[in-house]
Amino acid sequence: MTLSTLLYAPASTAADVARTGAQLAVADDLLTLLRTTTTEPRPDEQLDALTLAVAADLPVLLWGEPGIGKTAALTQLADSLDLPLTTVIASVHEPSDFSGLPVVGDDPAVQGVPMAPPQWAVELVRAGRGLLFLDELSTATPAVQAALLRVVLERRVGALQLPPGVRIVAAANPRASAADGWELSPPLANRFVHLHWVHDPDVVVRGLGGVWPRAELPRLVPERLPEAVAFARRAVCGFLKVRPTLIHRLPSTETRRGGAWPSPRSWEAALTLLAFGTAASVSREVLALLVRGAVGDGPGLELLAHLDRMDLPDPETLLAEPASAELPERGDLRQAALEAVVAAVGARPERERWEAAWAVLVRAMETGTADLLVAPATTLASLRRDDWEVPEAVERLAAVVGLAQRADRSVERAKAAEAGHARGVRR
Repeated sequence: MTLSTLLYAPASTAADVARTGAQLAVADDLLTLLRTTTTEPRPDEQLDALTLAVAADLPVLLWGEPGIGKTAALTQLADSLDLPLTTVIASVHEPSDFSGLPVVGDDPAVQGVPMAPPQWAVELVRAGRGLLFLDELSTATPAVQAALLRVVLERRVGALQLPPGVRIVAAANPRASAADGWELSPPLANRFVHLHWVHDPDVVVRGLGGVWPRAELPRLVPERLPEAVAFARRAVCGFLKVRPTLIHRLPSTETRRGGAWPSPRSWEAALTLLAFGTAASVSREVLALLVRGAVGDGPGLELLAHLDRMDLPDPETLLAEPASAELPERGDLRQAALEAVVAAVGARPERERWEAAWAVLVRAMETGTADLLVAPATTLASLRRDDWEVPEAVERLAAVVGLAQRADRSVERAKAAEAGHARGVRR
């Protein structure tokens, strides 16, 4: 555009300005409608895990690809919990923004040089509560990551102590999909509970339609708090006694050192999460996300298996009162309990105990499926002595166990036929 064009262009009239302003106002109204959404209670395991970790006052790190909805989830979490949200993009800050800026006073030799905190930290302290969101953590330089160590663990920013009402959540992209990404340093990674954030198509579709899942604090039952703490301590301490090599195990690769791995600090986090999960009666899936996010996949899965063994009823108790035996609902745990009963009889074979074991199997038949009885019934039958009469319970079980065995053989024949057909097609 030439200078003459600018000089002789007609000036905008007041009417033009008014029309433009009116159109912008309408555009703002449309944007308001698009941004207006509601929430609903909806089962969401990863959101439940995040909320419980926040309630337990443990720093959480959400891992996910760009655009997966990590920031949106944190915004909704803060709204649902009525916590003011403070977002700090870690990658665009200097180390001094977290460790504090030195401020020279009148007599530094006597008074020292205090480290002044940034404005966002001062506002958090003034509010007394809030959700501190450290975004883009994997693009922060190693120097910035080192400065964040005290912020995440000790809740100190410079000379300022953040109040107990402040929770910390961070987000990061995997190094391969991060802009100039870095692996997390092991000391910083070990301070977080790591949750891998993935999108649920149903949640995304319903959310774009205007309804997102609502984050709710776990409902802790006051009467269960002492029991939950005792259970968590017994579980973690009992597990580490038999697996002491897992107390501290630094991974061998740089990538795995930037995730969850076992250390005394992360086991303490796992114990806290286990106590909160027990007091809130969360699902096993949510508990698995949290435990694995604290100490890593391998140690976390081993701890969960240890919890399953702890939940099994004492076989001697079942043999003492077989008619009222309380057996686990989950199929794998129920079968393990029945096998433990049979093993107990095998360790001390007596006629009364053998008959009581058959009564336990009858109880299992009455309260569950018959397919779980085949293996323990077969083993128990093999323990019979020649002078032991066959109890009535065996007759009650015979037809059911026989049907289950025939069903198993039918399935095996069908699989064999299908495999043979597949081989014929390949020829």
